[in-house]
Amino acid sequence: MKVEVWSDYACPFCYIGKRRLEQAIANEKLDVEVEFKSFELDPDAPAVPTQGLYEILASKYGTTLEQARNMSQGVVDTARQEGLHYEMDRVIPANTFEAHRLTQFAKKHGKMNAVSEALFTAYFMNGEDLNDPAILKRIAVEAGLAEADVTAFLASKELATDVREEEAMAQQLGVRGVPFFVFDRKYAISGAQPVEAFEQVFTKIRQEQTLEIIAEGDACGVDGCN
Repeated sequence: MKVEVWSDYACPFCYIGKRRLEQAIANEKLDVEVEFKSFELDPDAPAVPTQGLYEILASKYGTTLEQARNMSQGVVDTARQEGLHYEMDRVIPANTFEAHRLTQFAKKHGKMNAVSEALFTAYFMNGEDLNDPAILKRIAVEAGLAEADVTAFLASKELATDVREEEAMAQQLGVRGVPFFVFDRKYAISGAQPVEAFEQVFTKIRQEQTLEIIAEGDACGVDGCN
């Protein structure tokens, strides 16, 4: 079974959704291939952040900074229930294109999940700038990628088209928000739904893969014919 997950590292619900998907897979004891796909919530975000998170939220929703901070508390509380301790005061709302490009590189070297997990942690817990090459390099090397290869990759434009292709694919599938989970290209879940929602999809797919015998007649088996 394969699950494709469109998400962005600047999306707090994407990390929550990742955790819930992982919990559902563990609960169901399934062999599932999970592939993260690129999606930018704000492709025009500046390379060098000029505003803090609360300033951006206040401007977007027409509220005060304090109201913006209070708006974020519900997300923080939800994340904590999944064992994620968000530090929203420290978040640097950076452009995430380079982080997605690094994910593509990690995917080709079998380190996608480790890098994705570290990028989410860096953004929401450590207050790190995901558009900083030094931070991206450290994350990649700590995930097990060769330092020389990472350095050369980050200095290039390699795999930029892969990011754009996955974003275009999201548009073709009608993805309007993230996280967005696609199961075997047959079913989808939009948003960070409860663990039970993922388990229901897994159950449905398993049932469809089970051969239903609708008639039985004379046959031969390993113990003889009857």
